[in-house]
Amino acid sequence: MEKSVYKVMTDFLRDDIRFLGRILGEVIAEQEGREVYELVEKARQISFEIAKGNADMDSLVTVFDGISPAEATPIARAFTHFALLANLAEDLHDEQTREKALDAGETPPDSTLDATWLKLNDANTDAQAVTEFMNNAQVAPVLTAHPTETRRRTVFDAQKWITTHMRERHLIQTSTETARTQAKLDEIERSIRRRITILWQTALIRVARPRIEDEIEVGLRYYKLSLLEEIPKINRDVNLELRQRFGEDIPNKAVIKPGSWIGGDHDGNPYVTADTVEYSTHRAAQTVLKYYTRQLHSLEHELSLSDRMNAVTQELSKLADAGNNDVPSRVDEPYRRAVHGVRGRILATTAHLIGEDAVEGVWFRQFEPYTSPEEFLADLVTVDQSLRASNDDLIADDRLAKLISAVESFGFNLYSLDLRQNSESYEDVLTELFQRAVVTDNYRDMSEEEKLELLLAELRSPRPLIPHGAEGYSEPTDRELGIFRKASEAVQKFGPRMVPHCIISMASSVTDVLEPMVLLKEFGLIAANGDSPTGTVDVIPLFETIEDLQAGSGILEELWGIDLYRNYLEQRGMTQEVMLGYSDSNKDGGYFAANWALYDAELHLVELCRAAGVKLRLFHGRGGTVGRGGGPSYDAILAQPKGAVLGSVRITEQGEIISAKYGNPETARRNLEALVSATLEATLLDVSDLADPERAYTIMREISELSLKKYSSLVHEDPGFISYFTQSTPLREIGSLNIGSRPSSRKQTSSVDDLRAIPWVLSWSQSRVMLPGWFGVGSALEEWIGSGEEAEARIAELQTLNESWPFFTSVLDNMAQVMSKAELRLAKLYADLIPDQEVAERIYTDIFEEYFLTKKMFCKITGSSDLLDDNPLLARSVQRRYPYLLPLNVIQVEMMRRFRSGDDSDGISRNIQLTMNGLSTALRNSG
Repeated sequence: MEKSVYKVMTDFLRDDIRFLGRILGEVIAEQEGREVYELVEKARQISFEIAKGNADMDSLVTVFDGISPAEATPIARAFTHFALLANLAEDLHDEQTREKALDAGETPPDSTLDATWLKLNDANTDAQAVTEFMNNAQVAPVLTAHPTETRRRTVFDAQKWITTHMRERHLIQTSTETARTQAKLDEIERSIRRRITILWQTALIRVARPRIEDEIEVGLRYYKLSLLEEIPKINRDVNLELRQRFGEDIPNKAVIKPGSWIGGDHDGNPYVTADTVEYSTHRAAQTVLKYYTRQLHSLEHELSLSDRMNAVTQELSKLADAGNNDVPSRVDEPYRRAVHGVRGRILATTAHLIGEDAVEGVWFRQFEPYTSPEEFLADLVTVDQSLRASNDDLIADDRLAKLISAVESFGFNLYSLDLRQNSESYEDVLTELFQRAVVTDNYRDMSEEEKLELLLAELRSPRPLIPHGAEGYSEPTDRELGIFRKASEAVQKFGPRMVPHCIISMASSVTDVLEPMVLLKEFGLIAANGDSPTGTVDVIPLFETIEDLQAGSGILEELWGIDLYRNYLEQRGMTQEVMLGYSDSNKDGGYFAANWALYDAELHLVELCRAAGVKLRLFHGRGGTVGRGGGPSYDAILAQPKGAVLGSVRITEQGEIISAKYGNPETARRNLEALVSATLEATLLDVSDLADPERAYTIMREISELSLKKYSSLVHEDPGFISYFTQSTPLREIGSLNIGSRPSSRKQTSSVDDLRAIPWVLSWSQSRVMLPGWFGVGSALEEWIGSGEEAEARIAELQTLNESWPFFTSVLDNMAQVMSKAELRLAKLYADLIPDQEVAERIYTDIFEEYFLTKKMFCKITGSSDLLDDNPLLARSVQRRYPYLLPLNVIQVEMMRRFRSGDDSDGISRNIQLTMNGLSTALRNSG
């Protein structure tokens, strides 16, 4: 982009932030008084001086020393709201900068489909490879209820409206000035001021912890905001483009098939029950059926074509006659009559599947419900073919084509709901079932060989374990059985795409994978047939810890050697899905060791699948932050080993990342394109340029071991670490922040191993250490490089890998991203909360030295002078928002100090929650 254009856009951003900040300040002065406003301004000015290096942190600490909770509350709210408005301005700026670049005729940037088409052309990709891609295609963003997204819906809606007004403001500012220009700008400012005033008077923190039903509704919100429209559009665009470029024989199918964990992920969450499975599946179906109804209603009004003007096919005439729409004015309008009947059948389908309360009126009762999405699709295709037969392709390619693509994308299920539970719970359930059925007294205590023999016998036998009407099971077992029962009912109602996956977390043996298959068989999702069972559910092991990742390929090899499982896999398309856990592996071994363990596991899985004739589909359990596998999805997919992405990839979308990616159609389109583009390129192109892969892998293994040693010496071996972590971060306070239904730990324990990844990462983010995203890397790199003549050669090796290997580049780039958000001066304030200052000083010093060593080694390998030299957008973001984070951290530390001294008043806890909310909003990918 020309510098003048870029400067204009940068000026717009600066102006927007000042504009919104000015209005927010005026609202604060109006609502809270000049005294509060002046305190906010004082804190802001000092924070900017700290950022410039002209003041120290103590000058800000002094401002809030002894402040009352009542005085602190509006200050925390002010900086939280500013962070939210800054996010809004930056997102709008990024969107409009991209549009300006395209308008200027610039080459499409990476992670867009337009760029991918050019790369496929340059690589002379052949049609056969594209056909294989489409046959395997499945790109699945899977929304989860890992809620570091702390904003309430009311706040989110206000942000959306302000964004709309800011777009209008930009249009007026860039248009030719008229006599009404200033009046229009004044009206927009009044509207924005009104929204910000409402926002200021709205509580940021939820009064009560959300129920799972609330989380389900939040997930569905993103379909209404963007995904219902954007997923079918991209699926259609990809199909049209590939067929135009590579021939009409390219299969026509939906590439993006979304998923959800919300309501079905019962790993460590006792609030997931049969009722939540039912609620999640029914609300998903209701959402998509209502969408179809709205589209059909609009289509019925649009297709006013008269059969006096053009001919229609015989099939369309039959469909029109079946429409039961004998309004005289429509006698010559067969398309309207046909679509009327289709709409009636969809309403009848909704009433049949969801209940008549879900449908307005009763006229639909004269129609039969559809028995499947395919039957519905066939009627739409009849309309489409008739239009095209009379040269009305332009009409067919509009709303009707989008609706057809939507049905192909969503069916009657909208998304696929995953069931997930840990292996220990499945073992507990089967132990009780086998005991009650007098199969064995204590399944849990049997050897692996004995368990395997028993499980295979049960899977071969059609005999049920649970007698009809059986009662009296323990509460956990009864809950598990209810979940499987409702999953089975959902499949019967909405089709096999409704619940197609069963995930076993902490899978560490063959029997861990077979155990849920017995439960699936019990409820008809798997049918016994000797050694050839059939079913509609993929059984997916989740390898999470570094030890399990290393053992994963061996488990699968043993599993595939069992005829019964191999036969089941064959009738599932000979595709084995494996889920990789980023969060627990990181908590287990640190950033570098976890990333290499994941990559190394994929190398072994790819080779194993190739030798065994099994297609591999990887499901990446990535969180929003780098410490949980976060970072740009496009780069992450391209960083996978060759053969790990064969047209399909599933990725969890978590926390505040969901709203950032899918909160509006523009960002949703961009992020969905990134997933599809990366999957296409990783499958069809050679994206790595490693001259000597084995040497590269050896280097990574050695650095990984050194990194693990450094990380373990602190996290697992230092006797003071647990107290440092729990006392220098707001871990204990996170449980009181009503951001999600799930407990913060799997068990009631202070062990790091049992702590969930969200509070682990969120705690370090709040205290601005960001330890899970970098610790151990600096020492490992320094030790591996060594000294003397060999050091220069080893640095050169690492520099070459950074330039040629997407995996290593991604690891370093993501690390730099998270390190840029750390602030060790603030971390020292949190460390001062620890009663044992000898432990605090020792561990803080270790963290401090490792941070700057890691930064030094990063710059040496990349040739950069700073962490974000090659990421100007993030550098700009960090630079602009950094000063506004400082008061939130300082207030949080002050309130935590009082809370831990025994002051548990509402004002203290409320301010801790407010600052957590503000920091999560400002840091964006924080948990």
